[in-house]
Amino acid sequence: MHPIMLLGLLIVAYFSGSQAENAFSQYWKERIGLPHPPHWLAAKASPLNPYQMALFMKLMKENKLVSHLPWFCNQANVVCSTNALMKKTTKNKTLRSVSKWNDNKLKYELPNEIPLSVASQGGLPYFRESMVKEGDFMPIPDLRDPMSYKSFLPRTLVPKIPFSLAQIEDLKKLFGVVDNSSMDEYIQNNLKLCEKSPIRGEQCTCATSAEDLIDFVIEKLGHHVRVWSTENFEGSYENVTIGAVKLVYGNLSEPPVLCHSLPFPFQVYYCHVLWKVKIYAVDLHARKKVNHAIMACHYDTSTWNPNHLVFKLLGFVPGLIEVCHWINENGVVWTKNLD
Repeated sequence: MHPIMLLGLLIVAYFSGSQAENAFSQYWKERIGLPHPPHWLAAKASPLNPYQMALFMKLMKENKLVSHLPWFCNQANVVCSTNALMKKTTKNKTLRSVSKWNDNKLKYELPNEIPLSVASQGGLPYFRESMVKEGDFMPIPDLRDPMSYKSFLPRTLVPKIPFSLAQIEDLKKLFGVVDNSSMDEYIQNNLKLCEKSPIRGEQCTCATSAEDLIDFVIEKLGHHVRVWSTENFEGSYENVTIGAVKLVYGNLSEPPVLCHSLPFPFQVYYCHVLWKVKIYAVDLHARKKVNHAIMACHYDTSTWNPNHLVFKLLGFVPGLIEVCHWINENGVVWTKNLD
């Protein structure tokens, strides 16, 4: 390719990304009472420009996108084919492979199919509030997002994507997903999660665009919110020393919105509202650095299924104990700004 042409393409790609972040930031400013979104969330805005969106929508309408799949995936920064799964997951070579995703964490009403598989990965996926005390040691599970680099798709493009269990074969074909692959399992599990009925008192959604994410938060909390997220994945698989533990949100009558990043070809968040949840900021003193982590503690587990992994790990039944867990990389907690 001619150097001048290559330079032109790089310039277009750069400014497309900048325009996408600017458009997302503008949507944020118009609706959220904070000046800027977290940098890592703004970076997940779709890099596609209006011309590319129109072109890809045309290809989808004509059922020709599959023949342009590598180009689409590269331009949209989404995952296509099973082989792309581990791309850019982490630069830390000392950590073991990213843990097999286990959505039991989110299935509060469904029994486990693999009762103690998460526990065998290292670290505690669930724990009591009393187990997190400054100066104590604690084994931390894998905090990484299996596909942290992927972007949202544009809101105008998402309705063209087959996003349901009934259309799963069309979805897999669109993104080049192989049967019985890890990505195939991720897609099946997460579509089931997105289509499940909420437990009593829960309000939930699967946000498939940055705008949908913001709109759900505003609907539940209003425009004046605070945003909390774990700083990084340091401490994963380590027996860390617990540092300062600070209650950052303890209003049990005003529930927060918890959003979990799902492993999917494009960025999808499972967001839900559950009553009686407290949010803590906890310093995890890992080998290399301190991780400022966010911990959510649920004080009403009465509607959770007794076969849930958490009760097998902690030895209690629903409704008798509070249950805490870490907010993983790219997860986000939204709370009302009560100041």
